[in-house]
Amino acid sequence: MRKVYSDATAALAGLLKDGMTIMAGGFGLCGIPETLIEAVRESGVRGLTVISNNAGIDGIGLGRLLETRQIDKMISSYVGENALFAQQYLAGDLQIEFNPQGTLAERIRAGGAGIPGFYTKTGVGTEIAAGKDVREFNGELYIMETGLFADLALVHAHTGDTDGNLVYRKTARNFNPVMATAAHTTVVQVEKLVEPGVIDPDHIHTPGIYVSRLIEVANAEKRIEKRTVRAREQVGAN
Repeated sequence: MRKVYSDATAALAGLLKDGMTIMAGGFGLCGIPETLIEAVRESGVRGLTVISNNAGIDGIGLGRLLETRQIDKMISSYVGENALFAQQYLAGDLQIEFNPQGTLAERIRAGGAGIPGFYTKTGVGTEIAAGKDVREFNGELYIMETGLFADLALVHAHTGDTDGNLVYRKTARNFNPVMATAAHTTVVQVEKLVEPGVIDPDHIHTPGIYVSRLIEVANAEKRIEKRTVRAREQVGAN
């Protein structure tokens, strides 16, 4: 089956529809499928539920979809870097389902593994537990969380072969591997596309069986969300 497409628009053709649920990898601006997100924006699809650790920042990543009001609901862990996100939420224009970060990752992993629900201690006794089943195990209280599964997962990887086998690079791995397994269709942008056999099988993070379509984005911009540098030392004359 041909998996490689010429560009993001072609790779998403026939997959997008109003009201669908999309997972988008990344953490902050690290490892986000920015080219694929831009193609979603250009498609004009609306009423989206988006599952992502955060919503990018203003004007970048998922923030671009907030600008066009294509997202109705976010299932996220952290949204503090996006002023438009906060504005839309406080105005009642955007629904938010907050999750502790580890819980969000496990909900996605569970969805990809076919696990409909699990129990965790995280959130017991807080607003996170509201309306959820609470049970006692070995003298401790746990709340039930449900697995997450999307119509479409958008993923960024460093290297992929034409069969869809993927390798992620360092912290850009983040949520991408678990999301690749947790959707009906997974579309991937890779920085480097190679032929089958080039990637050592022991180095493959996501097997190609999970990947339906992919594109090469050779010059993907590596954005820095917060640049922190040490003050320049002043060297005086002796």
